[in-house]
Amino acid sequence: MSRQLLQSQLSAPLPADPELVLVTDLDGTLLGGATEERRRFYRWLADQRERVLHVFSTGRDLSAIARVLQEDEPIGLAAPHLVIGDVGCTVACGSSLQPVPLAVDPIEERWQGTAERLLPLLEGQPGLTSQPLHSERRLAYYVDPDRFDHNLVPQLEAHGVDCLFSDNRYLDLLPAGVNKGSTLLALLEWLEIDHERVVTAGDTLNDLAMFETGLKGVMVGNAEPALVEHLPRLPSVYRARGEGCSGIAEGLHHFGFDHLWD
Repeated sequence: MSRQLLQSQLSAPLPADPELVLVTDLDGTLLGGATEERRRFYRWLADQRERVLHVFSTGRDLSAIARVLQEDEPIGLAAPHLVIGDVGCTVACGSSLQPVPLAVDPIEERWQGTAERLLPLLEGQPGLTSQPLHSERRLAYYVDPDRFDHNLVPQLEAHGVDCLFSDNRYLDLLPAGVNKGSTLLALLEWLEIDHERVVTAGDTLNDLAMFETGLKGVMVGNAEPALVEHLPRLPSVYRARGEGCSGIAEGLHHFGFDHLWD
């Protein structure tokens, strides 16, 4: 029933019985690697569209995702089946990029009034520059870690948010408990998908929550050092040598999905 409800809120059908659910970060991961490697991987995704349910999981907002799809269309990047955007605060249909109420409404409820409480604390803080995003369920900043006052973090979190630093230059303020991992697990529950069929892939600290779910994960070769430091406590995560798309493909082979290349 939950899968039917989710499908009713999408503008395009999902694969009926996917052999793989591939959940990929964008920048540095699906958009990473040499152009020819990316072109080859995107072609494979297009060929396997009925066997592989593809999910973007990214810090980008929906308008930025739309730009990526337009810019990378010449080398074959197609819209995914589903999108997890805004570091887990948005779920949308991949083809239309329209938000999915089933997933978004509970997050929206948790965020109500939060920005109004946080903005006075953040205004004028050194080392912070607001990112130009179109998101209603998070606040996002460029951060200079050497200038930012980290003593501010507990004050912010007291207002019901999690402060997520990534790539040594981004700060996201998210509803407490909401992240790429929590939203992905909820999505898989609605899809009624066996977790053994799921592989995640990422390269920065905002992907850590996906890797902490216990799902199979691929940490691509160009992952930021701060993420790699967590690898020893992530037994379900494979550290690829290849960067970007090459690393994703390497990880899929490692986890035994070679038959999808037949």
